[in-house]
Amino acid sequence: MPGDTDHLSEIHLEIGSRLARQDHRYTTGRRHLVSVLAQAGQPMTLPDIVTADPDLAQSSVYRNLDVLVRSGVIRRISAGGDHTHFELAEPLLGHHHHLICISCGGIEDIHLDSEVEMLVDQSLTDIASRSGFTPIHHSLDLHGHCADC
Repeated sequence: MPGDTDHLSEIHLEIGSRLARQDHRYTTGRRHLVSVLAQAGQPMTLPDIVTADPDLAQSSVYRNLDVLVRSGVIRRISAGGDHTHFELAEPLLGHHHHLICISCGGIEDIHLDSEVEMLVDQSLTDIASRSGFTPIHHSLDLHGHCADC
């Protein structure tokens, strides 16, 4: 997926449409930011984003991230402390979960096989139902220490 130009074009079309429905423009800066995140294929910090594309000014990246997060296009992942990462939102990137290192703030995407994912989803739906809660989606982040820490 990362680097696939057809897929990236589809992502840009979808994001442009979403932003237009919310009366936001899909500016060149926002397009570059989305491209960096899409091509990275993993959650990135603000400094990682600016390093990946030196043409992006940190102040405008920060403002654009805010708009894109509020618009549901980008997901903010807090790994504790100063470790905030950003990735494309789930409908754009596909359903997955994370391993989050509480020491260094590193995040690794993980994908459960479809049977396990269905079991987790059904278990969470059953638990929610018993509480009168109506779930829309779930995310599972495991917090711990990575191999390097």
